[in-house]
Amino acid sequence: MMRKAGILFVVYLFLNILNLFLIDKTFVYSKTRKDFAQVLGEISDRRNNGKNYQFTASYKADLSDGYSAEIKSGDARAANLKAFLRKYNSDLYLHAEKIIEVSDKYQFDYRLLPAIAMQESNLCRVIPDNSYNCWGWGIYGTTVTRFDSYDDAIETVAKGIKEHYIDEGLVTASAIMQKYTPSSNGSWQNGVNTFLKALE
Repeated sequence: MMRKAGILFVVYLFLNILNLFLIDKTFVYSKTRKDFAQVLGEISDRRNNGKNYQFTASYKADLSDGYSAEIKSGDARAANLKAFLRKYNSDLYLHAEKIIEVSDKYQFDYRLLPAIAMQESNLCRVIPDNSYNCWGWGIYGTTVTRFDSYDDAIETVAKGIKEHYIDEGLVTASAIMQKYTPSSNGSWQNGVNTFLKALE
């Protein structure tokens, strides 16, 4: 009889400990999901002071309240971008980290440069000879801007987009299109937005 009571006590104790463990795990899971929902909500909320800042924030931005993020070249953005560039057999594949680096440097979405390159040159497949110019940057009629390398082109175009577009409040594909390629009937912005979505 005493042995049976001892076994029942051990089972009772085990079930209580298991119950407390499950309650704790449920609380942690719930809190984690709430934190994820908050972060995803902040990423989705692209409005700030009444303006749409679609391309002004890089995913490398520090988070407030003691959270910080360290992005390395092997992060998810690099893997995502490399997969996209490999799919289209682009020469930019070897420069994915450079694209992310300059996007962080100039504080805009890393997807913007490859999306424009896809729209302008099918990711460098159709560019003037020896130009490394996948973005149609400074190409007007017979005038062709040439760069020394893809890295040189990436740096120059990123700096130009930051200074001549984003800093002037042109922060959506449609707003950029009006200055970048004003003769477009809207197909440019639709293409850029399609490729941005493909890189999500």
